[in-house]
Amino acid sequence: MQVLYLDYDNVLHGEVGRYVSAPHVRPYTKGEVLFTHAPILEALLLPYPNVKIVLSTSWVRVFDYHRARKRLPASLRARVTGATFHALHMRKEDFSLEPRHRQILCDVSRRQPTKWLAIDDDVEGWPEWALPHLVATEESVGLNCPRVQARLQERLAHFFGEPSPLSSPL
Repeated sequence: MQVLYLDYDNVLHGEVGRYVSAPHVRPYTKGEVLFTHAPILEALLLPYPNVKIVLSTSWVRVFDYHRARKRLPASLRARVTGATFHALHMRKEDFSLEPRHRQILCDVSRRQPTKWLAIDDDVEGWPEWALPHLVATEESVGLNCPRVQARLQERLAHFFGEPSPLSSPL
């Protein structure tokens, strides 16, 4: 299985002011639209139909897996195969104390994907060996940054194979 670990905040949209109450979320910047960069991810993943998504976002812990998954556009939602947080097997309090890289690396260990990549703005503490698997985004810019798009495109090709010549992501 080929897996992309996906964060939401500062990836698919800018910073979230905080979660108001399930399922309501208030963007940090007034007028910002949630999931505004999702079409960019859709386009970049189009040449990779076998890549599945595992949600590594805190939205799963806050709102639950189904609500978090439901917020994605249909084409991304169809790729979602799970999340790093599992309410039946983990305590929210314990899981939230783990840094993001440990949450993802523990899931990689459990899930055993053949190839994997993570896109996240939380870059603290990643071990050196895992850095090639991380596409880091910048706060509030997320996937709207051409440099990040180019890096993601390059990493997708590296880990999941060259895209078909018939597909042009962006």
